[in-house]
Amino acid sequence: MKPPKRIQPLIDDGLVDEVLYQLKSGKEASVYVVRCGDDIRCAKVYKEANKRGFRTLTQYQEGRTVRNSRRARAMAKGTRYGRDEQEAVWQSAEVDALYRLADAGVRVPQPHLFLDGVLVMALIKGPDGDTAPRLGDVVHSAAQARSYYRFLIAQVVRMLCAGLIHGDLSEYNVLVDSEGPVIIDLPQAVNAAGNNNASRMLTRDIDNLTAYFSRFVPELASTDYAHEIWALYENGELTPDTELTGHFQREERPTDLTELLREIGDAREEAMQRQRDEYEEEY
Repeated sequence: MKPPKRIQPLIDDGLVDEVLYQLKSGKEASVYVVRCGDDIRCAKVYKEANKRGFRTLTQYQEGRTVRNSRRARAMAKGTRYGRDEQEAVWQSAEVDALYRLADAGVRVPQPHLFLDGVLVMALIKGPDGDTAPRLGDVVHSAAQARSYYRFLIAQVVRMLCAGLIHGDLSEYNVLVDSEGPVIIDLPQAVNAAGNNNASRMLTRDIDNLTAYFSRFVPELASTDYAHEIWALYENGELTPDTELTGHFQREERPTDLTELLREIGDAREEAMQRQRDEYEEEY
C-alpha cells in the first residue's frame, strides 16, 4: 500500500522497508503492519491533538516530569510552544512506559524505535501466526477466564511496583498470543506516585477487567483487588510476589464537602487562568 505521510521519512532513512497494510485506526493513533528487513513489525502513528479522540489529557499527565525548565513553564502556562511540547511528552510517554515495563517483566510489545510521532514495535501474533486477537474477541472457558484474570491482576501489580498504572486498561487494550495476554496502548500511563488520580485510575482498570471476566466466572464480581492492592502499595508492602486475597475491608468515611468544593473552585480557577494566558498569547 502507499506509505502514510508520517511513515515515509522512516522509509527514506531505511528504517522501514515497506508498509504492508493498516491494522487499525483508533482514538489516538493509527497502526500499520510494516516490514523492516526480514522482520514484520507494527508502526503506531500518533494522531495530532486536534484530530485525536482522547481529550482529557490533564489527569493523565499530572506527575510526569520534564527536566527542561523552559519547557515545563510553557507547558504549565498552556502556551502554543507549551502545547507542542506537551504533545511530544504525551507521545514519548508510551515509549518510556514500554521500556520500563518490559524491564519489570510485564508482557508488553517490545519497542524498536520512535521518530517524529511514529513508534515501531514488535507485532504481537496469535497462535495461528496472524495478528493476535484482542482479549474481548476471544471466547473463554471458565478455567481460561480465571487464569487470564489472575495473570492480568498480577501484571497490574507488577506495573504498579514499577511505578505505573495503565490508566485505560480493558479487554480492548489486551492482545492474546500463544502464551497468553499482552498489554498494549500505554500513552496515557499514569505516574502512580505523582498523580492524584492514581488510585481512582487503578480501581477503574481493575474494575474493567473484573467486569469483563465475571461474564465467564460470575463469582469474580465479588472480588475487590483494587482497594487491597492500593492499600498494600500505600503502606510500602506491595511486591510482584505479594499473595493477594481479592478481599478488602473498607473504611466508610463521610464526604468532606468543604474539601470537595475547594477542589472544584481550584479547578475552575485553573481553567480560567489558562484561558487568560491563551488570550494574552494570541493578542
